[in-house]
Amino acid sequence: MSAPSGAMPRALAAEAIAAVRFGGRSLKAVLPEALARLPDPRDRALCEAIAFEAVRWMPRYEFWLGRLLDRPLPPASRGIHALLLGGFAQLDAMALSDYAAISATAEAARTLRQPRLVGLVNAVLRRFVREREALRAALQSRPEAERAHPRWLLDRLAADWPQDAAGILENNNAQAPMWLRVNRRRAAREAVAERLAAAGFDAEPAADVPQALRLTRPVAPGRLPGWEEGLISVQDLSAQRAVPLLDARPGERVLDIGAAPGGKTAQILELFGDLAEVVALDIDAARLAKVEQTLTRLGLAARCVAGDGARPGDWWDGAPFDRILLDAPCSATGVIRRQPDIKWHRRDEDIAALVRQQSDLLDAAWPMLRPGGRLVYATCSVLRDENDRQIDAFLARTPSARALAAPDDLGRRIGAGAQRLPQAEGGDGFFYAILEKLPAAGPAPASGRMR
Repeated sequence: MSAPSGAMPRALAAEAIAAVRFGGRSLKAVLPEALARLPDPRDRALCEAIAFEAVRWMPRYEFWLGRLLDRPLPPASRGIHALLLGGFAQLDAMALSDYAAISATAEAARTLRQPRLVGLVNAVLRRFVREREALRAALQSRPEAERAHPRWLLDRLAADWPQDAAGILENNNAQAPMWLRVNRRRAAREAVAERLAAAGFDAEPAADVPQALRLTRPVAPGRLPGWEEGLISVQDLSAQRAVPLLDARPGERVLDIGAAPGGKTAQILELFGDLAEVVALDIDAARLAKVEQTLTRLGLAARCVAGDGARPGDWWDGAPFDRILLDAPCSATGVIRRQPDIKWHRRDEDIAALVRQQSDLLDAAWPMLRPGGRLVYATCSVLRDENDRQIDAFLARTPSARALAAPDDLGRRIGAGAQRLPQAEGGDGFFYAILEKLPAAGPAPASGRMR
């Protein structure tokens, strides 16, 4: 289908927004499909920005749309509903020219095969421009719209982090920084940074994470020099802090539970040399294939196993592991700025189910760890039920477990672990706990009288 300049990226962004809003899909799953249809990198950048900002601010834009439409659009016009959300994103978060944004967005209705609604799109967006200040003032009556977060999450953040909730919300609504991890087996960080700079990609090293580089502007990973050679991976700064806590030694066996898409498995292999074996476990065989692809690109190898970490009897051979990384399934409330659709799809009732799943995984993993071994529990959540309270409960019911002190720079100490909150220039929200398995008690001494 042909379209005027600027209409196609807006129409494809609307399709992606609609898949999130009405189809329950994640933005990271649907957006690549849209971008693949745009040959011009400028159009791809525009489409991606519209989709991300519309989903990021969707609670706010839905509030405005409800005030600007006389009646809701019918299900057959969901693409137009999403197109209007994308129009608000252009006029609000992206601050594009009113005329250009309205004109091209209205024309995108034709691209979506809704030519009769071109006038409606034009009228709604023009009315938004006229009433913009009043619409913004109206946000004060609806905290969910003003802060662009669901009410249940506002309440949980206020309860868990009363002094930090405002900062968490602000960072959740900002664009996330792009962090790289340098493959230390293939290159030095300084050499990679120089190569990136020579190609026009400025990267700044993290002061306390040796392999981390932050790009000053995000870019598609495949465009970066060294990507195809396996010199770099994309991994957030906070995520890069988890694997070193394993402190694995040569000759040890390491299990990575919930390994897909493979970033932490690869980091284990990059960081610790001469390991006897690394097992990458994931319940989803399709996602496990992504682990294998990641390792192949980086020139690394692990034993990839499809299995449920909560049911080791189905796949475990009984040989204990020296180190276990449990990157537990969680609410992902620490990475909302990277996956803004989390705010739309996650529900308050999901948290209790996730807490039970985490608890089951901890209990199942513990017998696979040798006495004296170490388990690192990590989540990309900022909710305490999934983090310090989860670990406190595990320690209370597991006499053979003790918590080790986390490094001082890991995050704020809370319970038996450390919590990082999302930071503007730093990493995402993340929780870590280091658990050691106490050696089994020896046999009781024989009784008898001294002679």
